[in-house]
Amino acid sequence: MKRVLLLGVLLLSGCGQKGFDDLKLFMDEAGKGRQPALEPMPPIKPVETTVFDAAALPDPFLLRSMKSAGGGGGRQPDMSRPRGPLEGFPLDALKMVGTLSKGGQTYALIRTPENALYRVRKGDYLGQNFGLVTAITQTGVELVESVQDGTGDWVDSKASVALQE
Repeated sequence: MKRVLLLGVLLLSGCGQKGFDDLKLFMDEAGKGRQPALEPMPPIKPVETTVFDAAALPDPFLLRSMKSAGGGGGRQPDMSRPRGPLEGFPLDALKMVGTLSKGGQTYALIRTPENALYRVRKGDYLGQNFGLVTAITQTGVELVESVQDGTGDWVDSKASVALQE
């Protein structure tokens, strides 16, 4: 036991700091008097300010006027007519599920997202853009929508609702 203790003391005595004095002195002297090279600060550019006057702009959350600004455009919809139940849904939410014929009149069966079924004929309205049904075929319902362009003129646009299988 004494031998192991003596051997441990001899080994630890070899780890003293006598051999590192010159290294410590070099490290202390190497950093003296030297300043790290710093780049100069970039000049500060003045920021242009912009005045935002929201009172002069139209409210984006109010409905846009449906009156035509110009004299041209497509078929202007009748704003005084009562809107049908299928005009509350966008066209892509409506599904044609079949057709019926009665007395020479062809009807399309349209299903809403609420799973209600409606019978539509030529001359009825579909969708939120005043879509007038112009034709009903075995494969779909064709209609003409009236939308306003950027200048406020009414533009006709063809659309369809295809038969869903």
